[in-house]
Amino acid sequence: MTLLWAAGLILLAYVAGSIPTGYWMGLTKGIDIRTVGSGSTGATNVLRSVGKKEALVVFMVDIAKGYLPVWWAMTLEPSPWSSLGLPPYTIPVAVALMPVVGHSRSIFLKFTGGKSAATGLGTCLALNPLAAGIIFATWIIVLATSKIVSLASISASAVAPFVFYFCGSPPTIIGFSVVGSLYVIIRHRSNLKRLMNGTEPRIGKKVEGMDFPAMQPKSPKERLLRRRDP
Repeated sequence: MTLLWAAGLILLAYVAGSIPTGYWMGLTKGIDIRTVGSGSTGATNVLRSVGKKEALVVFMVDIAKGYLPVWWAMTLEPSPWSSLGLPPYTIPVAVALMPVVGHSRSIFLKFTGGKSAATGLGTCLALNPLAAGIIFATWIIVLATSKIVSLASISASAVAPFVFYFCGSPPTIIGFSVVGSLYVIIRHRSNLKRLMNGTEPRIGKKVEGMDFPAMQPKSPKERLLRRRDP
């Protein structure tokens, strides 16, 4: 029964993370968010391709997807899985990983999705509210100075393990922050390339050009037509 509790909560966390908020929000406006802009289902692409209000709703729900399962696991810690003999917070950390993965590998979207930054923030909020506040403040500061969401997300992810450490989090939670941060940064690898090339769009700038996955031609015929039509 103890093992079933843990496994069930971990599975529930993955399903919660998989909820394609941005995709569904786009559909309310007749837009398949996967085929416009960067192709991501996250709030940034919703902001550019759908609207500000819709992006705010997506951002908040994506945070909640990460927060709620982990909050539940934290309230149960150490019961009902104390008999498993695991280090403290092992199950909450396992639960925390699932929404992060689920958001970017959604079972509802054939294992595609967003970049897990907002959902990751939600998991941090449940694990250590003070650390999450500092991480979010870092995101706000970088966004305010650069106007580039991806740079803010990458920067916040990069400082997260240090913030958790200095906020006195236990080793298992610090370990999660390292793994989760690396995952989010890797999910931003296309953004990193554009940042290095100086082509990453700022807030308020429309996505243009062929550097974005959703704007790449999908078939040989489409590629041929694109070459013929400058």
